Amino acid sequence: MSETVIVLTEDALLDTDVRQIVDYYAERDVRFQVLVPADTEHNVLHEVVNDLGLLDLRRLWSDITDPDPDDREARTEAAEALRRSLDLLAASGATADGQVVQDDPLPALLQAANGFRASEVVVVTTPKMLDDTFRRDWASRAREAMGLPVLHLYTGSTIIG
Repeated sequence: MSETVIVLTEDALLDTDVRQIVDYYAERDVRFQVLVPADTEHNVLHEVVNDLGLLDLRRLWSDITDPDPDDREARTEAAEALRRSLDLLAASGATADGQVVQDDPLPALLQAANGFRASEVVVVTTPKMLDDTFRRDWASRAREAMGLPVLHLYTGSTIIG
């Protein structure tokens, strides 16, 4: 019987993300359940501090100039990110399903972990200086709330958070 691993990602998984995840679980019979939050709320000040701390000027400009998406637009973007992630996982030979969840993904993550009797969680995000430093990132919050092993990957890299 296969075990379930929950994958929480803030955007579509990239090839490098999928390779890392699939390779990490290659020796086990795993089914992935992917959660993608519909990002409807941006704390502009929080994002600006993160962007400046990481010297990500392109993202800084985007965070300042792009308005928050409305709920419908955010859900559409999240659904597309989920579809692309599931397609990449399937192309790698992995078994995966998923869903779009609310902006704060922790309640949905807890529900999915309990409902699927998940053995582990993988969180895939971009680096967030403030959240990572003060342990308010999704992975840290999940570790505190769940008591399951949580692997935190930074998207598009081999860096583990």
